[in-house]
Amino acid sequence: MIINFSVENFGSIKEKQSLSFMASKSEHLEDYYIIEPIKGLRLNKLALIYGANASGKTTVLKALDFLQDICTNPFDRKTEIFDFDPFLFDPNTPNQDTKFVLEFIQRGIRYVYEVELNKKFISSERLFNFNPNKALVFDRTTNSEKELTSIKFGSKIDVKKSIEKVIELQTLWNNTVLGALVKTNLDIVDLTNASDWFNNFTNFFNTHSDSKDYFTTQIDLNRINKNVIISFLQKADFNISDLEVNKKEDTQLRHLLLRSIKEAQNENDKSRYNEMLNSEVVFNRQLYFFHNVNSTKYKLNINQESLGTQRYFEYAGLLSILLEQNVLLPIDELESSLHPDLFNHFLLTYLVNGKKNSQLIATTHNREILNNRDLFRDDAIWFTDKNEDSATELYSLADFDSSVVRDTSNVLNAYKSGKLGGVPNLGDYYIDMGDEK
Repeated sequence: MIINFSVENFGSIKEKQSLSFMASKSEHLEDYYIIEPIKGLRLNKLALIYGANASGKTTVLKALDFLQDICTNPFDRKTEIFDFDPFLFDPNTPNQDTKFVLEFIQRGIRYVYEVELNKKFISSERLFNFNPNKALVFDRTTNSEKELTSIKFGSKIDVKKSIEKVIELQTLWNNTVLGALVKTNLDIVDLTNASDWFNNFTNFFNTHSDSKDYFTTQIDLNRINKNVIISFLQKADFNISDLEVNKKEDTQLRHLLLRSIKEAQNENDKSRYNEMLNSEVVFNRQLYFFHNVNSTKYKLNINQESLGTQRYFEYAGLLSILLEQNVLLPIDELESSLHPDLFNHFLLTYLVNGKKNSQLIATTHNREILNNRDLFRDDAIWFTDKNEDSATELYSLADFDSSVVRDTSNVLNAYKSGKLGGVPNLGDYYIDMGDEK
């Protein structure tokens, strides 16, 4: 679970910006929003981020996604570079490090993970645990001239010198220590805990992507609950009564993989093709929905359904993940293709039924929820806005004092009027079309 996440010099973010899941002392809706993974530590299950287009909402999710990627997908060659941009509207920031700090809970232990990097290499990396007091797990530095990594383990971490050397050798200058751990079979409790946290973090869902095949496979493998899918689709009043998945082997792909194994030039390629051959990629799956209309049952392929139904199906898959797994799930533009009532239904279903340690971060433009204080807590509502440097600023509704937002205030009206920021500055409707001829 996330406690706090901060990022600096990444995309539209220049100065350090922080997203916190730490809950205020307010008891409002705490039975639905608040979880306590460690005694005395109250965390929110939900963070909704509002803001104008290009204000940096998605950048916050991309930063978190980027951090997960460098901790789970290490490079194979030290010449590979990171795919991101620092803040570009400043003469200095392109030459300065990008920084991330993540405070999280894994297996009942509190951790703080820090990493600094540029496009070429990891400059520094640290991991601390609180068990119960703060202690160093490791401190990694990089010699940029020699392109070598040096790792120092904390005095309370029992790691043999030979194992330290193995980790150092696997940690290329452009790999994180946690990423390098993926390449080894070493089991160091704190490193494994941190690595597992990132591996249990679901990649952020962009509602413009197509995830129908993914969720179809998950249903077929019984990894998500078919009944949740059906129930959510029925809320949208599509007369859907059931669904089924038809599975068939892709013989052409199987033959291609068998030939690739035979022609492989090295053991690594052969192993990779063998792994694919024994995986689910060799199967094609078709999803069908059953509709009951006028006492008659009709069967339609998902591609014959409306685009709205297809999108609702993906949302149902996301909801099933939140209800059944202890995950962190970031969603970009949660309101996309969702009627406002279904938007509320999605959030409330998650808050009422979600797994104890699941968390949802979502960007949205849906403002209707702000009109009903019975649906949200102030510390779960966040805004992004651009300052005079065209840099993103991130702040919470709970940051405003009572002179701006009172407990009895209509937050929607305050937001629409611009008191809370995070809205576009449109000006008038006049466009200068140039001189008429």
